[in-house]
Amino acid sequence: MQGPPEEINLLTLNCWGLKYISKLRRERLTEIGRQLAIASPQPHIVALQECWTQEDYQSIRRQTRFILPYGKFYHSAALGGGLAILSRWPIEESSMYRYPLNGRPTAFWRGDWYVGKGIATAKIRYGPGPKQIIEVFNTHTHAPYEGGKPDDSYLCHRTAQSWEMAKLLRGAAERGHLVVAMGDFNMIPMSLEHQLITALAPVRDTWRVLHPDSSVGPSHHPAEQARHRPVPTAEFNIQENGAASDGPYNTWRWSKSQQNLLGQGKPPIPVAPDTPDPLGKRLDYIFAGSGDIHASGGGWVVKQIKVGMMMRHPELGCSLSDHFAIEGTLAFHPHRQSEASPPPESNTTTSKRESSPTAAGSLQPPDEHTPANPEKSKTDSALHNGAYLQLQSPAPSTTHLLDTTYQSQLNSFLDPSPDTLPPAAYDTILSLVKSYTAREESQLAWRGRHFFASVLASVACLVGVWFTPCGKNYISFILMLVSSLGLTAGTVDGLMALLFFRSELKALKEFEWEVRNAKRGSLGAGLEEGDGRDGEEDERGW
Repeated sequence: MQGPPEEINLLTLNCWGLKYISKLRRERLTEIGRQLAIASPQPHIVALQECWTQEDYQSIRRQTRFILPYGKFYHSAALGGGLAILSRWPIEESSMYRYPLNGRPTAFWRGDWYVGKGIATAKIRYGPGPKQIIEVFNTHTHAPYEGGKPDDSYLCHRTAQSWEMAKLLRGAAERGHLVVAMGDFNMIPMSLEHQLITALAPVRDTWRVLHPDSSVGPSHHPAEQARHRPVPTAEFNIQENGAASDGPYNTWRWSKSQQNLLGQGKPPIPVAPDTPDPLGKRLDYIFAGSGDIHASGGGWVVKQIKVGMMMRHPELGCSLSDHFAIEGTLAFHPHRQSEASPPPESNTTTSKRESSPTAAGSLQPPDEHTPANPEKSKTDSALHNGAYLQLQSPAPSTTHLLDTTYQSQLNSFLDPSPDTLPPAAYDTILSLVKSYTAREESQLAWRGRHFFASVLASVACLVGVWFTPCGKNYISFILMLVSSLGLTAGTVDGLMALLFFRSELKALKEFEWEVRNAKRGSLGAGLEEGDGRDGEEDERGW
């Protein structure tokens, strides 16, 4: 094997490849494979989400086999987890870790439980040294169907999933390996789920390393409104905020009438860079550690991060997915106790896209062409379209960034007082667990009662058949039909109460114990053997 690389290029993309549901799935994923094969710089490791079918995975593998010769499609549950990892280097080990808390089978129209969402892991050797291994974690967490509602019953699930991710990342980092987590995390920056990962695992959100002043949600979100920032433009959301989802550049977020203007043989529809973008947000992430700095004499730092895969399908004119990709570059930097001079300017400022977004009236989204004078073209276009928002959007944070020098990034990992969760955060999690546990206990009791009631109703219907008057056969038929349907529905609920809800309640107990134990550890008091709470029995392991 050749020596270790100086840089590692990473890419994560939600492909939106649901079979029978996603529009133009085969054509779009074929083009995704082609774009990955011709990407510059070439990606070294790619994490894909919502790549549900073997057909689409094999299509991408065939087109990328020369630059990404190694790959793994991960299987999970009845319908599959939709996760895949492609790599330039050999995959030595892999596993699929399913989340203990992941939706409910009763919400069959959402499908999260049936696809068995989890974390796809791959141990990839990028060099001959014993510690020259990168452990990749690819995930697609539970969707926030009730996000923003005070009674969001899935928030407990997403919180537990971030907790599980942090545990796996921490374990991999303790082995001295470079750790990278990528995927669609379905969370906004600085949320509780986000803080769990960055505080409980030795990793950094690569976007916030180079863009520490980026948004913490769409403009209408309370956390973002508290920052008192104006509504960003589409260009600003891409370059500074990393909003790879729900923005106006993505054609799948357009209205139905606008989408009907696209298609084979139809002219492309331009999007002005100064278009207001109140809904764009960042759901896709690359979290990265540094590796074993002491053993390697240095560590991995964030060199570049950007939104990618924004091109449209060359024939259909639509975006390649309902998400854009996040592309990042990690560079190995030797550790020095003191560093008098900062790295070159290209390493100390916010990473720029390789080309500026096009002006209004262009036929492609950003990165396709570069006008002779990008700033003037952008300003003239905004004035021409009556949507001049350049002065309203915050200026990109290209100066006075935190952790923008390579050495300061390494020092942040060597800080003897790393980020920790405050006790109040643990209390918030425990409150979520308590609230959700009460909900599931109520569901278990209700469905159990429904089962026994359906049995009694079925018996009553059968008895009623005996007393049906002669010549009234239709009454017997109705009673038998009600008995069969009622007993079937009751049996399903009975099985749910017996199998699913009891299993979920046990998973909640495990999660609660881990959180309580971690809280005690953060306060400097480890959980003693036999330390029960509220009169509960001791958990001694026998």
